[in-house]
Amino acid sequence: MRRTMDFNRGWAFIKQDERSMVDLPHTWNAVDGQDGGNDYFRGVCIYEKHFSAPELTGGQRCFIEFEGAAMTAEVTLNGVALTRHEGGYSAFRCDLTNCLQVENVLTVRVDNSANDRVYPQTADFTFYGGIYRPVKLIIVPEEHFELVKDGTPGIKVTPMVDLRKKSARVTVETWQNADTVVLSVNGETKTVPSVSGHASAVFDIADVHLWDGVNDPFLYTATARLDSGDEISVRFGCRKFHMDPEQGFFLNGRSYPLRGVSRHQDRWEIGNALSEKEHAEDMAILREIGANTVRLAHYQHAQFFYDLCDAYGIIAWAEIPYITAHMPGGRQNTLDQMRELITQCYNHPSIVCWGLSNEITVSGVSDDLMENHRLLNDLCHRMDPTRPTTMAHAFMLEHESPVLEIADINSYNLYFGWYLGELSQNDSFFDEYHKKYPRRVMGFSEYGADANPAFHSDAPQAGDYTEEYQCVYHEHLLHMIEKRPWLWATHVWNLFDFAADGRDEGGKHGINQKGLVTFDRKTRKDAFYLYKAHWSREPFVHICGRRYADRVGVSTQVKVYSNQPVVTLLVDGKEVETKEGSRIFVFTVPLNGSHTIEAKAGKCRDSIRICKVDVPDSAYSFGKPGGVANWFDDAGFDSSCYSVRDSLGVLSANPETAPIVQKMMTKAHASRGEVAQNASSNVGLQKLMAGMSLEALIKKAGENVISQEDAMQINAALQKIKKA
Repeated sequence: MRRTMDFNRGWAFIKQDERSMVDLPHTWNAVDGQDGGNDYFRGVCIYEKHFSAPELTGGQRCFIEFEGAAMTAEVTLNGVALTRHEGGYSAFRCDLTNCLQVENVLTVRVDNSANDRVYPQTADFTFYGGIYRPVKLIIVPEEHFELVKDGTPGIKVTPMVDLRKKSARVTVETWQNADTVVLSVNGETKTVPSVSGHASAVFDIADVHLWDGVNDPFLYTATARLDSGDEISVRFGCRKFHMDPEQGFFLNGRSYPLRGVSRHQDRWEIGNALSEKEHAEDMAILREIGANTVRLAHYQHAQFFYDLCDAYGIIAWAEIPYITAHMPGGRQNTLDQMRELITQCYNHPSIVCWGLSNEITVSGVSDDLMENHRLLNDLCHRMDPTRPTTMAHAFMLEHESPVLEIADINSYNLYFGWYLGELSQNDSFFDEYHKKYPRRVMGFSEYGADANPAFHSDAPQAGDYTEEYQCVYHEHLLHMIEKRPWLWATHVWNLFDFAADGRDEGGKHGINQKGLVTFDRKTRKDAFYLYKAHWSREPFVHICGRRYADRVGVSTQVKVYSNQPVVTLLVDGKEVETKEGSRIFVFTVPLNGSHTIEAKAGKCRDSIRICKVDVPDSAYSFGKPGGVANWFDDAGFDSSCYSVRDSLGVLSANPETAPIVQKMMTKAHASRGEVAQNASSNVGLQKLMAGMSLEALIKKAGENVISQEDAMQINAALQKIKKA
């Protein structure tokens, strides 16, 4: 009989000779990994646990399981080295039995320091260190199912669905050191031989109950048992899917557009050391918004969260942390992490693709990078012929790049209208690609705009970090997506704000604020309700701007999001207007004092308070109230000299103006962390930026990066240089 023991309490934690007691899960970067400066501790810490040996009888074995230790872990029991695991996001186990004494000391050396072989090393998120997922002991009989190899669950289930016959053929495989295995599926039991440690049986399910996404995520159970008493089981779902280059994603024979979000696993003041409670809260918010898909970026997530995706019908994109910068010395690590991801996650019906990498071409494309991806792609197909491979590409990757030919399907990360360019470029980018490659399956893996809930504007613009611009941005992108049903999946970046300790922008240190929900999960930004209006079936109405209480002017715009067809607005208890529409309702309200604004949509109600003021509240803007739009309008430009109105390409080509703009660009890239600095040398990005005016780039950067004083000084310096 198998039994498990919680092993999370009473660990000694040693960091730079300082010793304290902690319980697991634990990370040593919960504070310094979220406060900005890119100076969080990356190094070696020690976890140590003293324990009495569990009772073992009749040849029983004792294994220890680590669900996640970041990034490299070395396990020693009573001075004997047992295993070394490189990769911070997958589970691993080792056998303690032969080294157990009456009293024991288990030591785990955990290392998240920089190196050239274990991914990730360069990315726009914090690489927390620690044993940040649960640990347990597993006691099994002498004859037992495999536990060590790649963190395997010991059982593999492959359902093949015939939609025409409404049936499924389910293959169940197990690995063990026994002669026979008893397998059970859907009330049918088979006893099969184990040949060279492997057993297999096929079960036919007539009138199969399909796993049908959020509509009906039905799960079967497969159970395997040995004569020794060791028993394991796994839940699985029977479904059939494919991606069409013209019509998008299909589930169980019908069109099923995948519209959802991405998720990082960390949280404010907790880091990545989440309990099941926090994982469940994240899933509840994901379901509240009405998403039917999630991209679990940029690494293997907790098995508990994949289980939640299975149970609630959320279709998932799973990937490894092969990200941003290719490392020639890291090839084996990418293969190891992919092998562990597929081994540990194969049985989840929610997962529909394996992500090979993310924005890996930012620092350029080499033969070694191409070969690394081909090997990964082949590995995925050998291990799992049932799911396609995919990649998430940076927007500066040219449509003609051979990298796009490696994976079965692809997606792009685009940020036009935020980092650079205009919102309409998202539309034209995809249209041009689809026209040129109509038979390729393409998706939209990242898009977003940062918003600090404290910042607001009546005239929002890119770079101001206001909730209002985030809404404008996502309104455009949602409209763009609706007109392009051929996108196989779209994922907002991101559902939650997350830690990126290299960032210092938008009034926050160390935080990427593109989330639709704040880092602590306490505040749903207005854009959250825009998506809820598009995706959720739960009736609701939401008035935007509740944190924008003090407003100037004789009137103000009140925007309402709802999934109901009719919205009525009341001001101070009096109905002022009723509008019919779809999702977005905009009203103009006179301002002459303090007002209660209420919206009604069927039985749904929402209200906010606003107040007329004479002077804009400086707290609503990180920089100068009103932003940077008009800094140069009356500057008195001398057209015979260079200025901020010249393009970056022109200014960079001139030996006198180039140093001026280079200094500015270096500062702008540094504010967004290591990834932006690395990307600055990308040829595709340089080509896109070369056509933009320096004025436009300054506006995109925002006043917190390039202040008004700095911008005026840059322009003054350029105006001193005559054009030829």
